[in-house]
Amino acid sequence: MNDQTSQNTGSKIIYWIKNSISARMFMVGALILILLIPLLFVQELIRERAIRQENVVSEINDKWGDEVLVYGPVLKIPYRTFREKSITNSQTKEVTTESIEEVRYAYFLPKELNIKALVNPEMKKRGIYKTAVYKSRTELTGSFSVPNFDEEDIAEEHIIWEKSRIIFQISNLKGVNEQVNISLGHVQYNFTSKYQEQTSLPGAERQLFSMESESLKEKSLPQKNPVSFSMQLSVNGSSQISFVPVGKITEAQISSNWKTNNFTGNFLPYNEDKITAEGFNAKWKILDINRPFPQSFISTLPNLSEYAFGVNFMIPVDEYQKSERAAKYGFLVIGLTFLLFFLIQTLSNIPIHPFQYVMIGLGLVMFYTLLISISEHSSFLKAYLIAGTAIILLITLYSKSILKGWKFPLFIGLALSALYSFIYIIIQLESYALLVGSIGLFMILAGVMYASRKIDWENY
Repeated sequence: MNDQTSQNTGSKIIYWIKNSISARMFMVGALILILLIPLLFVQELIRERAIRQENVVSEINDKWGDEVLVYGPVLKIPYRTFREKSITNSQTKEVTTESIEEVRYAYFLPKELNIKALVNPEMKKRGIYKTAVYKSRTELTGSFSVPNFDEEDIAEEHIIWEKSRIIFQISNLKGVNEQVNISLGHVQYNFTSKYQEQTSLPGAERQLFSMESESLKEKSLPQKNPVSFSMQLSVNGSSQISFVPVGKITEAQISSNWKTNNFTGNFLPYNEDKITAEGFNAKWKILDINRPFPQSFISTLPNLSEYAFGVNFMIPVDEYQKSERAAKYGFLVIGLTFLLFFLIQTLSNIPIHPFQYVMIGLGLVMFYTLLISISEHSSFLKAYLIAGTAIILLITLYSKSILKGWKFPLFIGLALSALYSFIYIIIQLESYALLVGSIGLFMILAGVMYASRKIDWENY
């Protein structure tokens, strides 16, 4: 009797699981949560590939030359200071004072700085990865005005003019491919690297390496009259080139045949015709009142790289970023697809086994692995079309064997096509992504509510 009762109870439970909408909903929800596990693995794979790309690009850039930031030229003038030191005789206890001389430095920025840079970028590839590198030639001209020591109460006789030098700083010494020199007052001076410990400075965005000229001759010193200068800089770099506006008036012109650039830094070009069909020709004019630092510094020359301006040579497509954004909608795709099959199963009474749900879910997850693998060898659009078409055909044909006809499979194929198209549009949008996504989800919810209105929930 007990065995018969247990058997009947088990049969009722199995019947309830097969025919209850509540049981189906619980099963579908559990399968969606389970399929999040492989979806998370796919997202981790995308991140790993993106990190691999960054490592390869960094290796290429390191060998060719990193991004270039130019800071200078700056006039460095030493001067003497004196301080009194008290000395106590240990035997007589008599206190005497002694004057101690110390040498300090004053740094003066140019009155005028004119920058004219020609940048010729090119693509470098290693395997499937690529980055933008460039060769550049920059002409720097301008003048130094007579330094004003009055504000620091430094007497003329304490200034050591004969040991004055020019300082020039750059973020990429490895990329310099010609001797760096400066013509100052019609006298040529070569720069030599100055050893310094490379430590992270507060507020500094990039590490800078210093070069100094030899001591300046008398005719090169702006002791009584302004002195003009000119210098040429030839350097290989990657990703970006930028300049610190050290001139009281800084005028710059950067031109290139690169068509997918981005202007960076605190200052933007002023000319409206900066973008051309051949590339760009950007111009800047920056005054001392436009930047938050003075024309001279005492004792220490700060790192002013955070105030630089320049150009970033972007690679126009970032497949990994777009693939990662697409994968974030994986939960939505799986959930809506399962919901569609659930409604078809409920309204038409066609049985769908949990294993078949799992196969459909794995097919949807496979879309993202196809997308990232194909996009590494082609454009994101082509990869999206190929991966989307393959998965839609796969699920549509598989649905044909489940749903015993073409009516529902064709509807599922059209629904998946609309869903993948909707997600692609959201990925391409930036400012309107939230608005379009919210409207799309509202329409999907309205459709589900309309389709489910005929279900008699009271009988289940």
